Amino acid sequence: MKLQAIKNIIIAFLYFMASACASSQTETNKNLKTGAEQTNLYISDLKSKTVALVVNHTSTIGKTHLADSLISLGIKIKTIFAPEHGFRGTADAGEHVKNGIDKKTGLPIVSLYGSNKKPSAAQLEGIDIVIFDIQDVGTRFYTYTSTMHYVMEACAEQTKELLILDRPNPNGHYVDGEVLNKKFASFVGLNTIPVVHGCTVGELAQMINGEGWLGGNKKCNLKVIKCLNYNHSMPYSPPIAPSPNLPNLQSMLLYPSICFFEGTVVSVGRGTDKQFQVIGSPNPKNGSFTFKPEDKAGATNPPQEGKLCYGLDLSKINARSSKINLKYVIDFYNNSEDKTKFFSSPSFFDKLAGSDSLRKQIIAGVSEQQIRASWKNDLDKYKAIRKKYLIYE
Repeated sequence: MKLQAIKNIIIAFLYFMASACASSQTETNKNLKTGAEQTNLYISDLKSKTVALVVNHTSTIGKTHLADSLISLGIKIKTIFAPEHGFRGTADAGEHVKNGIDKKTGLPIVSLYGSNKKPSAAQLEGIDIVIFDIQDVGTRFYTYTSTMHYVMEACAEQTKELLILDRPNPNGHYVDGEVLNKKFASFVGLNTIPVVHGCTVGELAQMINGEGWLGGNKKCNLKVIKCLNYNHSMPYSPPIAPSPNLPNLQSMLLYPSICFFEGTVVSVGRGTDKQFQVIGSPNPKNGSFTFKPEDKAGATNPPQEGKLCYGLDLSKINARSSKINLKYVIDFYNNSEDKTKFFSSPSFFDKLAGSDSLRKQIIAGVSEQQIRASWKNDLDKYKAIRKKYLIYE
């Protein structure tokens, strides 16, 4: 048989397998229902109560926003609380999110980002129950779960009920990374969990409650509406991008490995159409792939704006992994011409990593294998804790 014929057979087989996998995943996701979609399980809890929503653009039932759905069912909503990126999900990372009025519903929008991260007693006055429904991506430094933590704390302090409508975790199939050192706690990491925590927001909320991580060791009156037909090994691609710079599943899968670069001189593709799928800087040693970040919606004044960056295009690799890839940040550091300037914001890098250990290990030339070994004891302890709060296989 000729070589080209063999190649054709192999290609045809690969297409067949890819199609079969895609079909299987589509069928699996077709049977999956988020917590929000199962209104029959929680609508009776909302009747005759005044409700506040902690939601954004991902908070939908099909193509209809949760707020619109609940209003159509006669539920009284008083306030919408908006996390980082705002109610419509269009604000840059770190951009100030303003209070306002939702034009469609006329409801007041209260920002939970910036100086007001936790609902105040006044903001919760007259509220009976708070609903949290936001698509997360399963990493400690993605701030939606920090918002959830503060909402739980406020509900515990003001004796309000909290209902979490659970959603699948795109990175829920593994647990990895350094467990946060409390000295480095910040809005990009509040709890003593690893970078990839392997929990849905519902599971994580139960952990925060159960482990006494809320201020004053308070307990939140918490109820979780679980997803139907979901398990942690299931591939899941959120139907709506959770934030402007995580536009697709590939970016979400790469996010745990390359978000560390946000504390360095290396661009992660903000200001391109491959956000969190390309990495590079003006150093040609990084790789032959080139891109140039530009100011654009969702990426105002991106790092290395207007500069030709050399690096890697990761948009087509198989990014679904069972561990964080530290090779990227180690290699880029080793390739840097002035290593004293590589960590453009050492303190932010440390907050993302969970301590100053990773930065110091990289500078000292510690191998990836040795770095991973330094995580093991704390990871094992965390996994034992996590097991107590899992809702799904």
